[in-house]
Parts: sequence; structure tokens; C-alpha cells
Amino acid sequence: MTASWIMHPGFYIKEEMEARGWLQRDLAFILGCTEQGLNPLLSGKRGVSPEMAKSLGGAFDVPPEFFLNLQKAYDLAQAQEPSPDVAIRARMQSAYPVREMIKRGWLEESEATMIQLQLSHFFEVPTADEIPYFAHAAKKTSYEEREIPAPQLAWLFRVRQIARSISGVPPYSERALRATVTRMKDLMLTPEDVAHVPRLLMECGVRYIIVEKLPNAAIDGVCFWLDDQSPVIGMSTKRDTIDNFWFVLRHEIEHVLERHGRGSEIIDLDLGGDLGSNGGVMSIEEGAANAAASEFCVPAAKIDSFLLRKKPFYYEKDVVSFSRIVARHPGIVIGQMQRRLNNYAYLSRHLAKVRQFVLPGAIADGWGQILPLSM
Repeated sequence: MTASWIMHPGFYIKEEMEARGWLQRDLAFILGCTEQGLNPLLSGKRGVSPEMAKSLGGAFDVPPEFFLNLQKAYDLAQAQEPSPDVAIRARMQSAYPVREMIKRGWLEESEATMIQLQLSHFFEVPTADEIPYFAHAAKKTSYEEREIPAPQLAWLFRVRQIARSISGVPPYSERALRATVTRMKDLMLTPEDVAHVPRLLMECGVRYIIVEKLPNAAIDGVCFWLDDQSPVIGMSTKRDTIDNFWFVLRHEIEHVLERHGRGSEIIDLDLGGDLGSNGGVMSIEEGAANAAASEFCVPAAKIDSFLLRKKPFYYEKDVVSFSRIVARHPGIVIGQMQRRLNNYAYLSRHLAKVRQFVLPGAIADGWGQILPLSM
């Protein structure tokens, strides 16, 4: 609503003229212009320019800012009130990367209130005020209490949304999954063989989903269960290297085998790095999963023996030969060596990329590919 008491600067200029006993022709004379030239300003049809503000300041012996502030206040009062959508969009974007979620097809572009409603559906809550990180409520949601950052939470719910839409998956079989882990060791010689992973996991009753991470969502993977017979493994492949792929995959498989994540999702960050899972906070579950992943990538006894025999010089030719002995791609061995030596630049050119091979056969969302789901 326009503030009716805020008048055009011309009104105040005429008041100042009246206080001094000046006529319009007097002010025109002082300013060095014509009476006709003053008419638009005094009648409110023209605003005060910076040049005119300086001239008026000299004429009335006041700072030029006095007249510029009058003009600014008048212009602001005349401006239309913004649409309520502006505040709603700002609130949503401050909590979640909504613009990116729309771009990725997770939400549909619409008026702000409809996007807000879509967010409620996305996060499976009845009202917008119950969306985690969205309302300034006295009681935090369980996700906020666990301090899961909002972008990671949005990624998690997208994985969950996709998992629920998958049909035709057999009931989970622990025996089949353990057998599949053994079979997967035969797929670790070339990057191209990761293409078989999605099918093998689905045959065991594990819903395997790859979702590109959102901006500022430093997440590697997640494990949770839709029900007692439906485990889900989600991966971001944010570090597109062969060593990280197998380490994260085996880490999440261990969570499934141990039936971790049934009560609440296990979200894993920075797996394979020097800080361990979840930024250095190592729970018993995470320690067990890390140990299983390391042993799977390269048996500990074999790599320990190799490092001890070759210390302190680990030549490339020796590493490649050792990789053949343990039947692993050199990048997988080097990834484990980097962690143990705390040298993440060591022979990094061998860390082959695998995402291009696993995505075509996987249920994947991102990288320009929009997975259509009903909201």
C-alpha cells in the first residue's frame, strides 16, 4: 500500500519557497532556468535528478542528499508491493536448492504456493511448516536433530522416491547377496565391467539407485530399507573413480548384509578418504563397513605385505604387477595405497572413471537425464 503522507519533492520545494517568500520566477532566476522548466518538477511530473539536487541544495543552503532522499522515499512509496511469491520463493531457496530441483525434474516450475505444496509432497509431510529446515518451529524434525544438511536430505528423499517407484524386484536374499559379492570380484579388472553391478544387485532384491548429488551435498551413498524385504542402496558417484566406486559400493553392501539402516537411513560422506565416513565420526557400524570395503578392494594381508616389502620406494611397475597378482584394476590398488600412505596424488592417473559405464544399465537420475516420476 502506498504511504499517502509521502509527497513528491515538488511539494516540499514549494513549501521552502513559501517560507522564503519566493515566487516560481524567483527560484527559476536563482537556478538559472525558465519558469516553464520548473513546472514539471513543482507539479510532481518529474523527479529530482542528481544535478538538480545539487542546484537545489545550493539554492536552499541544504545538502543535496536532502532532496535525493525525498525523491527516493517518494519513488519507494509509489512502487507496487511485491508479489507474495517473492518471499515464499526466497524462503524455499534459502532452505533447499529449489531452482536446481526444478531443473532436475524433481519439482515442476509453477507459482510459489504450488512449488511449496510440491515440497510438502516431496518430503512426505502434510504441510509446508513440517518440511525439515523450512519452518522456524520450536521442535526440530528428526533429520534436523541428526544434523543432516538440507541438500543431502533432498538427495536422500529423491533416492527414496525413486526406490518406491521400482517394481518387479524380488524379495531380498542375504544368501544371494553374499554370493554376488564373491562374483563381483571378477568384475574388478576393467572399468567397463561395473556395468553388470545394477543387474546383479537387483537380482538379490537390492534396489540400487544412482542420483547425481545436489550442489553443496557432499554425499557418497546411503543405505535404508523400505520394509524388511526391500533394502535400498543409493550412490552419487560424486568421485568418479574406479577405486571410490568399489569402496563405496562394498561399504553400502556391508550395511545391507548387517541389516543396518532399518531404523533410520545411514548416510555416508567422504568414504575412502583419510577421515573415514561421516567426516571423521566413526561408529561401530561405519568401522565394520569400512573394513569390509577395504578388504574387498584389496585384501589387507596382501597389501600390507606388498607395502612392507617395497618400502620406502613404491614404483609404478611394481604396483601394476601387484595389481595383476590380486586380480584388481591398478586404480583400485592405488586408491587403497593413497589412503594408507596419506598421499592422494600418488599415481592418480590410474584412477579410471567408471560412471559412463554404470549409468546406462542403472536406475539413474541426473547428468542431464530426468527420471519421470509421479509426485
